[in-house]
Amino acid sequence: MSQTIAPTQPTPPAPGPETDLTALAARHGLSVSGARPSLPRYVGQLWSRRHFITTFATAKLTAQYSQAKMGQIWQIMTPLLNAIVYYFIFGVLLGTKRNVPDYIPFLVTGVFIWTYTSSSVSVGIRAISGNQGLVRALHFPRASLPLSLVLQQLQQLFFSICALVVILIGFGQYPRFHWVLAIPALFCQSLFCAGVSLIMARLGAKTPDLAQLMPFVIRVWMYTSGVMWSVEKLASGHQGIPSWVVTALRCQPGAVYIDIMRFALITSFHSNQLPPHVWALCAGWGLLFFVGGFIYFWRAEETYGRG
Repeated sequence: MSQTIAPTQPTPPAPGPETDLTALAARHGLSVSGARPSLPRYVGQLWSRRHFITTFATAKLTAQYSQAKMGQIWQIMTPLLNAIVYYFIFGVLLGTKRNVPDYIPFLVTGVFIWTYTSSSVSVGIRAISGNQGLVRALHFPRASLPLSLVLQQLQQLFFSICALVVILIGFGQYPRFHWVLAIPALFCQSLFCAGVSLIMARLGAKTPDLAQLMPFVIRVWMYTSGVMWSVEKLASGHQGIPSWVVTALRCQPGAVYIDIMRFALITSFHSNQLPPHVWALCAGWGLLFFVGGFIYFWRAEETYGRG
C-alpha cells in the first residue's frame, strides 16, 4: 500500500539582525538619514528657512565687493561699463545704432536685464559645488543655495535699476504709466532665473566642468538675444535669414524679457516690435522653468554633497 508524501514547505529564513533593525526603525517612525522628502514637505522646509535664504543672499551681496575701495558702487558700475563698451563696439564701430531710436536707453536696458539672467545661470552652476563644506556639514533643503544666489542677483539688479532710471530720464524717457509693466515682467523673469539656476545647480553638482563651458554658451545666448541690436529688424534687414529663425530668436526667453522691459520703459519701443503673445511667453517661460527646474533639482536632493 503506497503512501502519498506531502511536499514539504520551504522554511522561512530566521529573522536576522538587519530585519529586526528595519522593523524597529519602522515601528518608531525612523527614516533613512538624508533621504529625499516628499515634494510638499520639501516646499514646507524651504518656506521655514526663508529667513536663511534672504540673509544668506544679503550677506553674499555685501561681501561681494567688500575688498574693493569703491565697495557697493561696483554693483552699478560693472553693468554700466559693459554698456559703454558695447556702445562703442556695436553702436559706433558696427553701426547698430543707426536704425534704433533712443539707442543708449535701448542698450543700457538690454545690458542690465541681460546681466540678471546671465548672472543667475553662472551662480547656479556653482551653487552646490562651490558650497560643499556647507552642504556636507548641515542638513537643510539644498534648493536654498541656488534660490538665495538668484535673490542676490535680484538685489543687485535693484541697484542697477536705480542707475537705469537716472539714465532714462537723462535721455528724455520720463516716468509714465507703462513703467508699471516692469513689475510683472521682472516677477516672471525672476521665476525663470530661479528655475534655470536650479537646473544648473544640479548639473554643476554632478559635472563641475560645466562652469568652464558655460561662459561660452552664455556669450552666444547674449548675441542672439538682441542685447546690443534689434532682433525684430532681422526680418526686414537680412533677407537671407529664414523667418522661422527670426521668430525663434524673438520668442526665446533671453530676448522676451529684454524686449518687454524696453517696451515698458522706452517710448520709442512700440508693441509691434514685440513677438506675438509676448505676455503669454513671459509668464509661460517663467512658470515652465521654475516648476520644471524645482522638480528636477528636488529629485536629486539626496545626492548633493556625496562623493
